[in-house]
Amino acid sequence: MSTSMPDIANHTTAQTEGTLDWVGMSNIEMPIMLASKGESPRMVSAFVDAFVNLNDPQAKGIHMSRLYLLLDDLSNNNELNYQSLVSLLNGFISSHQELSDNAKVVFNCDFHLRRKSLISGKQGWKAYPITITGLLSQGKLSIELAVDVRYSSTCPCSAALARQLIQKAFKEKFTQDDVNLEDIHQWLGTTDGVVATPHSQRSVAEVKVKLNASTTEFPITDIVDLVENALKTPVQAAVKREDEQEFARLNGQNLMFCEDAARRLQHAMNLTTEFDDFWLKINHLESLHAHDAVSVTTKGVIGGYQP
Repeated sequence: MSTSMPDIANHTTAQTEGTLDWVGMSNIEMPIMLASKGESPRMVSAFVDAFVNLNDPQAKGIHMSRLYLLLDDLSNNNELNYQSLVSLLNGFISSHQELSDNAKVVFNCDFHLRRKSLISGKQGWKAYPITITGLLSQGKLSIELAVDVRYSSTCPCSAALARQLIQKAFKEKFTQDDVNLEDIHQWLGTTDGVVATPHSQRSVAEVKVKLNASTTEFPITDIVDLVENALKTPVQAAVKREDEQEFARLNGQNLMFCEDAARRLQHAMNLTTEFDDFWLKINHLESLHAHDAVSVTTKGVIGGYQP
C-alpha cells in the first residue's frame, strides 16, 4: 500500500507573508557543454546559480528541484548557447506558474585556451575565468558575458625614475670627453649599467558585455583577443628565453597607468559593434603599494551599465 508523501511547499502557507526577489540555489557544480564562437563545443566544470522570484506572498516556497532538473537536462542533453540559455530561463518560469515571472541563471567556469608564446612559438594553456548571466525579468531578456584577462603593467613613473638613475650612473662612470663605444656597450650589459628597473605587476582586466539576439555562440575568444591585442602585454604560458626578452621589450614599450589601460581598452571596445554595451574594470595589483590601482569605465549607453 503506497503512502502519499507530504508536500510542504504546495500544501502549507508562509508563516510570514511577503514576496521575495530571488529564491533558488547557488554553487551547483555540474559539467556543461559550452559553445564558444570560433571553438568546438567543449565540456567545462561550471558552478551554477539558479533563481526565480516568488510573487505569491502566501506561498511557502518555490520548487527548487524543478530548477535543478532543468539544469541537469541542459547538462546531459544540450549545449549552452544563446538560444538554450533563453529556453532555460523560460523553463524556470513556466515550471513555476502562478509563483514566478522572473528568472536568473549564472554560470561560472574557467575557459582554457591554447596560446602561443611571443617568439619561440611554444604553446601552453591559459585559463580565463568567465561568467555567463541570463536574466528574464518582466518579459525583458538580458544576456551578459564577463571575462577576466590577465596582463602585465609597468609603471610609467617608475620607468622615468629608473631611467634617471641610469643616466646618473652613466655620467659618473664616463666622465672623460673621449668615450669608447665598446666600453659603453660592455658596461650597459652589467648590473652597474642598469642600476634600477621600473616596477611592474600582474594586472587584471574585468570585461562585461551585453550580447544581442544575433549571437548564437558566446564570443569568449573574441573578447580575449581584443583585450590582449589592445594592451599588448598578456601574461604568458610556455616561454623560452627569447620569449621572456620579448615580454620585457613589450612592457618597456607599453608603459601603463591603470588610466592608460582603461582608455586603450575602451577605445578598442568602441570600435566593435558585436556588443550592445560594455563595462570595464582595470585592476593593477600593485607591487609598490599594498593596495591596488583601479579604473572603471563603460560604453555610456543610456539605461546601460553604470560605473
